[in-house]
Amino acid sequence: MEALIQSPAFPLLDEDGLILYPEQWNESMAIEIAHLLGIKELSPDHWLVINTLREYYFEFGVAPAMINVCHTHHKNDLWVHDLFATCLNAWRVAGLPNPGEEAKSYLNNM
Repeated sequence: MEALIQSPAFPLLDEDGLILYPEQWNESMAIEIAHLLGIKELSPDHWLVINTLREYYFEFGVAPAMINVCHTHHKNDLWVHDLFATCLNAWRVAGLPNPGEEAKSYLNNM
């Protein structure tokens, strides 16, 4: 996480490694953030999660229940966690802003 926060490539991240301006996010940023978090390659499943999170956030303004993301795509309950190590990392790679302390705790402990 420290590398992500201090990376000169991402001056627009907060102290938790979350983007300040999600409208500036792009796929190249996602790939770089994923690398900094130890995810070597974003598979089609990674992109499915990323796009689902972004669509949900921009429609409702909040983080979805990750179990619903898993079930929507007919995957097991730990699918997002298995792909990103934590659901909060999925949120980071998707280029979404700080969802608040309660949601961060939920996303980090999934």
